[in-house]
Amino acid sequence: MTCKLSLASLPEIATKAAVPAYRRDQLTPGILHFGVGNFHRAHQAIYLHELFNLGRDLDFAIVGAGVMPSDRLMKEKLAAQEYLTTVVEQDNNRSAATVTGPMIDILTAPDYDKIIAALADPAIRIVSMTITEGGYFIDPATGAFDPKHPAMVADAADPAHPKSVFGLIIAGLKARRAAGLPPFTVMCCDNIPGNGEVTEATVTGLAKLSDPDFAHWIHENVAFPNSMVDRITPATGEREISITRDTYAIEDNWPVFCEEFKQWVMEDKFPLGRPALEEVGVTFVADVAPYELMKLRILNGGHAAIAYPAALMDIHFVHEAMENPLVKGFLEKLERDEIIPIVPPVPNTDLNDYFQLIDRRFSNPKIGDTIPRLAQDGSNRQPKFILPSTADRLAKGLDVVGLALVSALWCRYFEGQSDSGKPITFNDPNAERLHATALRSKQEPLAFLELSDIFGSVGTDPLFRQRFATALNSLRSVGTAETLKRYQEGQLR
Repeated sequence: MTCKLSLASLPEIATKAAVPAYRRDQLTPGILHFGVGNFHRAHQAIYLHELFNLGRDLDFAIVGAGVMPSDRLMKEKLAAQEYLTTVVEQDNNRSAATVTGPMIDILTAPDYDKIIAALADPAIRIVSMTITEGGYFIDPATGAFDPKHPAMVADAADPAHPKSVFGLIIAGLKARRAAGLPPFTVMCCDNIPGNGEVTEATVTGLAKLSDPDFAHWIHENVAFPNSMVDRITPATGEREISITRDTYAIEDNWPVFCEEFKQWVMEDKFPLGRPALEEVGVTFVADVAPYELMKLRILNGGHAAIAYPAALMDIHFVHEAMENPLVKGFLEKLERDEIIPIVPPVPNTDLNDYFQLIDRRFSNPKIGDTIPRLAQDGSNRQPKFILPSTADRLAKGLDVVGLALVSALWCRYFEGQSDSGKPITFNDPNAERLHATALRSKQEPLAFLELSDIFGSVGTDPLFRQRFATALNSLRSVGTAETLKRYQEGQLR
């Protein structure tokens, strides 16, 4: 018999799943988090849940916040179960469910004033965010803040009534300064190189449009720690809801499934204090960059590399892609020949061992991660996960056969049909432009590289252009499977 997830049902649920060792009425808010999606609930919220279970830092509970329609839906789903979440960890050899409760409220648009009031609350010492790689209003080719984006133009024109995450953060900081309160720390938890620095550039860039003096004050007074976050967390669908109900007897409106592995490496820059997260496995370091680069290039780059060949070969699940010897072999050769050799050393880490761990994680059949999830938002992910490796190799005079093939696969994917003729459904903010350009490249093979806001200087490099054209021609003439085979045999030049 199943029971609906709630505080009252926790004693019954405890027979099937782990439940909080702390009481909800013991918690008080200390963190406001923008973007209460699956990854946040499988990562930051889990670390806090584990810390609260130790009886530590109960004054750092989470208040969620969001400005998107999906945030309002999340609030509706979670409020109905008192902001509890069932997190199901699935590894090759075990599965376990844990009910977590570090979140105590969610504030959403259009209640912008309530969000600003929460940001101004002296109890809030950290403002964190997971708003996707594309949510920072940066030019993908340069990494610089884009002041011409309509959302930024709108907030700059009316800074007292902001509607973006960054406009709200600025309004909250202004309210704190006016009240004589010290500023909160702004902590980015998205997969972006130098994510703290990027976040600061966006916050100060937006502030500068309406109040340059306040932008300078933010730069001088607000901490933006860099961090590296890692846990594979697929989207929730009927499959996950059914497993939670049928296996653990829990009726959860939006459970989260994830792998067992998780990692968080962070700079220790928190002027108003922070939870003792090192007690539950978070690594605090002076310089996150080596860890971050390793993860973005090897793991996220690996995801981006297998997404498009798998989609073109009609493969739906990530573990099924890893069961395909052509896809698995492509990933291994690409990583070992082109990506890993240019990743700088990481303290106490063997990069080849790290890749073996990644290989095992990608091959995990239980979490049900999907190729469509990996293939989404490529216009934001390719410039962060693939093209930096390409640029580094070109700068060193090294070849880029495999990395150019990744870009060619992305172009071929945006033609809109798999090799079998199956229609491809795009999920990318620039899908219309990418699709049109990919179709044009059938007559003009290098047209895709004219997307200068994505490819930047890489798109003009003669060697890259040659390798890209060869790979794209192969994909069109002999198909994805044969092209992967030729690459692995050293015949794709």
